[in-house]
Amino acid sequence: MELHLKDKVAVVTGASKGIGLAVAEGLAREGAKVVAGSRTSTAELDALAVNHDVTVVPVDLSIPEGPDALIRQAVEHHGRIDILVNNVGAAEPRESFLKVGDQQWQDVFGLTFFSAVRASRAALPHLLRADAAAIVNITSINARLPFPMVVDYSAAKAALTNLSKALSEEFAPQGVRVNAVSPGPVRTPFWTAPGAFADATAAAAGTTAQEALDVIVPQSMGITLGRITEAHEVADLVLFLASPVAGNITGAEIVIDGGQIKTL
Repeated sequence: MELHLKDKVAVVTGASKGIGLAVAEGLAREGAKVVAGSRTSTAELDALAVNHDVTVVPVDLSIPEGPDALIRQAVEHHGRIDILVNNVGAAEPRESFLKVGDQQWQDVFGLTFFSAVRASRAALPHLLRADAAAIVNITSINARLPFPMVVDYSAAKAALTNLSKALSEEFAPQGVRVNAVSPGPVRTPFWTAPGAFADATAAAAGTTAQEALDVIVPQSMGITLGRITEAHEVADLVLFLASPVAGNITGAEIVIDGGQIKTL
């Protein structure tokens, strides 16, 4: 399917690894001009920048100035923005709600929710001038299936899902489509990094992190297809929603979870 993304200018937050890196790779291979924002780069992102039209912008998206700086550099470099993908977010395994302090709440909301607020606010004046512009927010099924282990992250993603709908209501009539993608567990450093959720699940189950991801997580979470999602599968969905091919889709939250959510 031709997505008509060639020469589109796309900003992707949290683009150094995981879903963000997969989205940046997909956009670049479709011929888009990608501005990749991340606190630090990675070998994979650097290699992508060598072979494609990818500009890596080192930026701290958790602070108020970060998203503004990223959007400003994108406009200075390319003169416009056509697509914004708000992907950046972070969470740590929590033992109990009672042990999550104010600073931890603020840190998670600052990166996971307010980065999207600030990036959208900075990008929208430019998106409104573009042809067939789009925002895609990476939310999570935790917005509707909150787990105590990620209580603060779940709340931040619920806020982002709500924001997506509100932005669509205001700006879709002006030509900027806004949609959300809600993944279930995805094989990314969010799960696989040392001390992250695969290790926490493995410790609780008395098994290895690999076994936890391949067997324990799909079984315990009721994932109908029997496996967790791969990052490139989320990226494919993001690219479709960002493209003119999805020109009459806005205000949608599309779940990609292997059948984990059972309700309508």
